[in-house]
Amino acid sequence: MSSLDDKLARAWALRRAHFPDEITWSYPLDTAVLSLTGQQCALDCAHCGGYYLGGMRPIWEAEPDGSTSCLISGGCDPAGRVPVLAHLDRVRAWRPGRTMNWHVGFVSEAEMEAIAPLVDVVSFDFVGDDETIREVYGLDCTVEEYAETYRLLRKYARTLPHVTIGLRGGALGHELPAFERLQELGVDGLVLLVFIPTPGTRYADRRPPSPQDAADLLAEARLRFPDVPLYLGCMRPRGRYRDQLDPLAVWAGFNVLVSPSRPARQLAADMGLSSRQSRACCVL
Repeated sequence: MSSLDDKLARAWALRRAHFPDEITWSYPLDTAVLSLTGQQCALDCAHCGGYYLGGMRPIWEAEPDGSTSCLISGGCDPAGRVPVLAHLDRVRAWRPGRTMNWHVGFVSEAEMEAIAPLVDVVSFDFVGDDETIREVYGLDCTVEEYAETYRLLRKYARTLPHVTIGLRGGALGHELPAFERLQELGVDGLVLLVFIPTPGTRYADRRPPSPQDAADLLAEARLRFPDVPLYLGCMRPRGRYRDQLDPLAVWAGFNVLVSPSRPARQLAADMGLSSRQSRACCVL
């Protein structure tokens, strides 16, 4: 048995010890994805470059529709803050009958107090080392500042940290320190993502970590957080990569996969897992 096979076996045993034999497939078709800044972002991050804002609806143009949930997000200012107080009237118009997941970046306590009635869950990107923060985001801040913001967020809302495997242009390194810090801080759930080489960004010509290297970190997450729900989020490479990674995530004991590959769904059935489907953002 290879070291990865052994690690996955230990992760799977932990998952079965702490959770029922069921798995959730998340297809966020009923989640409206709204940007508080349109396509504007001051950071021009190495992995994103504002590309993904293009798939969001500017909140000032979007009218409430048949969606049952919302992702409230947007670009950042030069200090890494999403302007969460912008367009609050528009956010309130979307609120009735909908759950809301906010992606906030760095926020102040006053800002969190103001938006708390509109928040069901906060998604917060967590980075494990200062050098990765500087290279990817161009921010002159530290892991400790991320930890301080995370503590603040948890005072006001259920907060799920997101850790991107290979965030630094596909290179590994910040993930284990991120896990260690989050073990100290405590988590109610953990979302794992995988770096996607994205056109037009400074990392466009990089490669994601191999599915096996990514799976090793998925299994590590289960070993470090044995009784915490684990999510494999939407931001990960598609196609053959997902066909290889997603079944390994099932073996690693993940509870929720977003838009899973067919091999993962088949494996879960073969392993005797019952499945349920959600049409909302995975953390909702």
